[in-house]
Parts: sequence; C-alpha cells; structure tokens
Amino acid sequence: MAQIRLSEVTKKFGLNTAVDRVSLTAADKEFVVLVGPSGCGKTTILRMIAGLEEATEGDIYIGERKVNNVPPKDRDIAMVFQNYALYPHMSVFKNLAFGLKQRKYPKPEIDRRVKEVAELLGIQELLKRKPKELSGGQRQRVAMGRAIVRKPQLFLFDEPLSNLDAKLRIQVRGELARLHDRLETTVIYVTHDQVEAMTLADRIVVMHNGQIMQMGDPMEVYNNPENLFVAGFIGSPAMNFFDVQLSEENGRLFVRSANFQLCIPDGLQERFGKGKNRDLILGIRPEHFYDKALKEPFAGGETLKIDIEVVEPIGPQVILLASAGTEQLTACADPQTTARPHMQMEIVVDMNRVHLFDKDTGQAFT
Repeated sequence: MAQIRLSEVTKKFGLNTAVDRVSLTAADKEFVVLVGPSGCGKTTILRMIAGLEEATEGDIYIGERKVNNVPPKDRDIAMVFQNYALYPHMSVFKNLAFGLKQRKYPKPEIDRRVKEVAELLGIQELLKRKPKELSGGQRQRVAMGRAIVRKPQLFLFDEPLSNLDAKLRIQVRGELARLHDRLETTVIYVTHDQVEAMTLADRIVVMHNGQIMQMGDPMEVYNNPENLFVAGFIGSPAMNFFDVQLSEENGRLFVRSANFQLCIPDGLQERFGKGKNRDLILGIRPEHFYDKALKEPFAGGETLKIDIEVVEPIGPQVILLASAGTEQLTACADPQTTARPHMQMEIVVDMNRVHLFDKDTGQAFT
C-alpha cells in the first residue's frame, strides 16, 4: 500500500518559509496534482517526499513508515523530472535498465522488464538510440519508462510536460492518464498548468505562498472555489472580479457596482444574505456570459450592456474583451456571435453561477 501522508510539514531555507505547515494525504492508487504559481512550494514538497530535501518540521509517511530519515534510495519511489535527466552516453535500453542493474536484478529479468515497458510506451523501435537522437516527446516517454520499469509504489512527477509543445503536451497528458489507469500506482504530480491539473487529477491541491489554499475533486474546486486566489487561478480564461455592494430591496438581493446592478436569484439569497451592506467582490467566469441574441431567456439570467474592444475567435468559442462602463471583463461567446470590435451589445449573465467573496479576507460565501 502506497498511501502518502504529510503531517504539519514545514520547510525553511534560511529566513524564507517555502512550505508552511502542510498536511496532506494521497490515498493508495490516487493521482494527486499539486498546482500553483512558481515559488508556491509544490516542488519543495515533492523533493521532501523523495528525500532530496529534509523537512524542517513535521513528518512524512509512505504507507505506515515514517520516512523523514530514510535515504531516497530506500523509499521505493521513482521521480520523473522536468529536464528528463537521461544519460546522454547510454542507449534508450541502457537508460531504462540502469536502475535495475544498480539493484543487481538478473539480466533475463532486466530484459523482460525493459521490453515490457518499451511496448507499453510504444518505444520498442527506439531502444538502440541515444537521447540526442530522440524528439522531446520520445525523451519524455523514456524518462517515464525508466521510472515505470522499477515498479515503485509511488511515482513523483515534477512538471514533466513543460518542455513539450502544446500539441504534444495534450498527447502525453492522455498517455499519462492511461498509464496511471493501467499501473494502479500512487502518483504525486506537480505543475503550474491548471489545465494539466484539472484533466489529470483524481484530487487537486491548489497552493500559494507555501500553503494549501484548497484541495478536492477538480470540478468541485472549479465550481466552488473557497477563496479569491483559487477562483482566479483555476479556470481559463480567468474569472472576472468586480467590486460590489450587496443590498436588499423589496425582499430581493442585488449586487451593485458603479456601472451595473444585477439581481441575485432566489436560490442564492440565503447563501449570500450574510454579505448584505458590505463591500464584496463579485466573481463571474467568462463562460457564464452569453450573447443575448443567441440565448433563450432563463431564470437567473440578467442583462448587461457592454462595449466590445477585442474579439478573439479560437474555433469552438469567441473570446470577447469588453467593458461595462469603467469595468473591464472577459466573456466567452458562441462562435455564431455577431460581436465586432467597437460595437455595443447586450450579454446575459448567468447569476445562478456567480460567486461572492469577502473583500477583506478573500473568503467565499458558501
């Protein structure tokens, strides 16, 4: 069993706290993704699990074993790095076999495992080549193969796709998901790319300034961000934020900014009611705006007039950069929209999907 547990783990580099009292459990066979901006502490956590960094405080467990003082080679883990870390003078076969030779596996067992992994990853034809003869995607498969061939109880991935082009990243991302399904091994995966995190994770852990901001099922985190940071980091294009006040009029709640007034639907009145007469931040995702001319009326749909500034067609949708008075916003429109730069149009805001945050604490009203 390869359950991973971090208990109140802190890592300090001099006066700088890179990881601040992080507690986290990854269940056996779970794919957990740590996501956040550069410098948030996610790679430091990975390196502490691997034994490449020592925790300043707290405990790290792999299964039932506390591993704080266990050398990396004795933790039964395999790590795949951003830069692949292949031996340039060795063939693909020798790169795959190296870890097994170090552990003195018999040659027939090494040959069997290498061929098995090569077939699994579709690199059978590459076994005699050197890394310099491979493409970026092929090198990444070899790096993954070198980890898989050892059959560890835990895989650690440190931004393994960041050196690949966009199309190849999508392809290898799918291969990683299929591999995890077949190998049934626990995976801790680090990335700054929230799309990678959303598509790969069983559970996503959003980090900022060395702390966990939120963790949970990817769609739960996306639909119900607990704070402003998570709301702004998860989602592409990013969520729109507006300074508003929440007030009551004739038994109905309204959010008001300097430029618009929108009614809160009945189903959200109780949830948001505690924010009455306070300075708040309204969050609306770009995909929850609709071109009024193309959207049937629905309960909770509120109309907003906007001035179109930039129109970005990207195939399945059109991104509109616009303004409502002095407020800047981003909207995702249907490809059939007639929106053009410098025109005014009406959009519909799906108020059933909006979020409200306390302006002082950044916490969401849930």
